[in-house]
Amino acid sequence: MSDGGSGAERPASPGVDRTLTVLEQLVTADEDLTLTALAKVTRIPLATCASIVYTLEHRGYATRRVVGRSHFWRPTLRLYSLASQLVRKVDLSQIATAEMRALAEELGMPVHIGVLDGASVVYVAKAATPGFIQFDTYPGKVAPFDLTALGRAIAAHLPADELATLLPRLAAGQGPRARESSSKAFMELLERVRADGYAIEEEEEQAEISCLAAPFFDAEGRITGAVGVTGFARDFVGDRRDAAAAGVVHLGIVISRRLGCRNGSLPSELVGS
Repeated sequence: MSDGGSGAERPASPGVDRTLTVLEQLVTADEDLTLTALAKVTRIPLATCASIVYTLEHRGYATRRVVGRSHFWRPTLRLYSLASQLVRKVDLSQIATAEMRALAEELGMPVHIGVLDGASVVYVAKAATPGFIQFDTYPGKVAPFDLTALGRAIAAHLPADELATLLPRLAAGQGPRARESSSKAFMELLERVRADGYAIEEEEEQAEISCLAAPFFDAEGRITGAVGVTGFARDFVGDRRDAAAAGVVHLGIVISRRLGCRNGSLPSELVGS
C-alpha cells in the first residue's frame, strides 16, 4: 500500500484537510463567524462544517457565543497551549553551548540550564569545569523547584494561576540555612527575585553549596527556563557573586533572544542589566 508521500495532489485525508481549513479560518478571521458564514468562506458543505465546529468545541479548540438564534464561533487558546509546549521542546541543551562553557571557565563554576516539570526542576544541560572537584549536577537531575535558584528564577515569572498550583507543594530544605517553607515566605522571596533579576539559594538544600540563576523567555515573553551556576557558598561573596549574577543574567538574555524574545517582552530589570 502506498504511503501517499510521492507528491499526491489531493490530501491523504479530505476530512482532516477540511478540519484544518475551518480551524485556520477561525484563527485568521477578524471577527466571530456564524456557521453559515464559515461554511461559505471555507466552501465546505454546511452539514460538514457544523460537524467540524461541534467537534472542535468538544475538544476545546472552539467556542461559541449565542445571540438570539445565531451562534458565533471563535477559536480558543487551546492551540496556544499546544504551541507553547512545542516551543518548550526546543533543544535547550544546544542553544548556548559556547556561552555556557565560556561562563563556566570565567567563574570556575559549572553552568546549568533547567526547566520546570510539575513541581520539579529538571536539569537539561551542563557546562562543567575541569578539575578534581565536581558537583552532583547533571542533565536529567531532578530537584524540588523551590530549593534551587533555577526553580525560583522560573517561579518568579509564572502566571499567577500556575504559581498557585505549585505553592502547596513547597519542599523543606535540609541545609543549615533552610528557610520557612510557607507560601507567604516563598512569595516574598519571589518578589526579591523579580526585583534583582536573578535568584539565589544559599546552603538551603545542602550544606556548603549555593546556586544562582536567571530566567529566560520564549518569543511570546513566557517564562521558559533558567540558567544558573553552582558553587561553594564561600565563593558567592563580593565581586565573585556580582560576576556570577551578571553572567547568568546576560546569558539568560542571550538565550531569550535566540528563542525569539524581544527586549519589549523581557522584564525591565533584565533589559537594564
